[in-house]
Amino acid sequence: MASTKEKLIENVLSEDAVGSRNKVTVVGVGMVGMACSVSILMKELADEMVLVDVIEDKLKGEAMDLQHGSLFLRTPKIVSDKDYSVTANSKVVVVTAGARQQEGESRLNLVQRNVNIFKFIIPNIVKYSPNCILLIVSNPVDILTYVAWKLSGFPRNRVIGSGTNLDSARFRHLMGEKLNIHPSSCHGWVIGEHGDSSVPVWSGVNVAGVTLQNINPQLGSDADEENWKSVHKMVVDSAYEVIKLKGYTSWAIGLSVADLVESIMKNLRKVHPVSTLVQGMHGVKDEVFLSLPCVLGNSGLTDVVHMTLKASEEKQLVKSAETLWGVQKELVL
Repeated sequence: MASTKEKLIENVLSEDAVGSRNKVTVVGVGMVGMACSVSILMKELADEMVLVDVIEDKLKGEAMDLQHGSLFLRTPKIVSDKDYSVTANSKVVVVTAGARQQEGESRLNLVQRNVNIFKFIIPNIVKYSPNCILLIVSNPVDILTYVAWKLSGFPRNRVIGSGTNLDSARFRHLMGEKLNIHPSSCHGWVIGEHGDSSVPVWSGVNVAGVTLQNINPQLGSDADEENWKSVHKMVVDSAYEVIKLKGYTSWAIGLSVADLVESIMKNLRKVHPVSTLVQGMHGVKDEVFLSLPCVLGNSGLTDVVHMTLKASEEKQLVKSAETLWGVQKELVL
């Protein structure tokens, strides 16, 4: 007796159809992981989305919830499992798993707790997707990107930290608020550590090619009567503020990560401030990962833009590197 499916559909191809070509895995289904997943799905970047976590009920529930929205998406396959074999042949693996930053806790305090988690996650990713691009989001992101690079054995172009892509977005949003202009028309870069020692490049802040320091030479300094320096202070404080108000940050980092995944999956070769190995650049001597403007495409991170930094900005960047190295050299990998 023929089944309903057999009566309805005549099969033409005898062997299995070609599998996923644009597979994206998100490790960790906490608030950040799910915000990344939804943002990636809404941008229609993957033909298969995989979710992985150790908490099975939460993982299954989140996957089912997304699958039930399949009608409204353009991603034909959404799957989940705690077994990493489900991630095989991923093009990009986004790692958001780890202990969550508590109210008032610095990102650097999280570090050894999350290093121990990475010792399990990274080898499993490498086993099943040896050619993937690793995008690290877990905090402290710069140190954990270094950890992922060491544990994976991948070349540096395939291990990227989400870095100051979000800090720069916050910076441009706040700049836009001050000028009443859309953030995409406000150009400014925050580099260095994703966190407390990040460096705003005031010398490069511009709108329509007009350098703001040419109009206001004191821009970003203590002598500035308009107090533009407060814009960067708000960037540094904003994560703590959001965590205090709602318990965690999620939507902005999710949108930021999808922006990075888009540049990789579509080979856009857009420039993003993301975390990469900066040893030998801008006077940094140690083997640390920090954010600088980098070109992202389907090979991962292909180029780093040489910024023209003022001596004071370079000094801050070196200080940022030293802060990270101080923590990093104590790690047990």
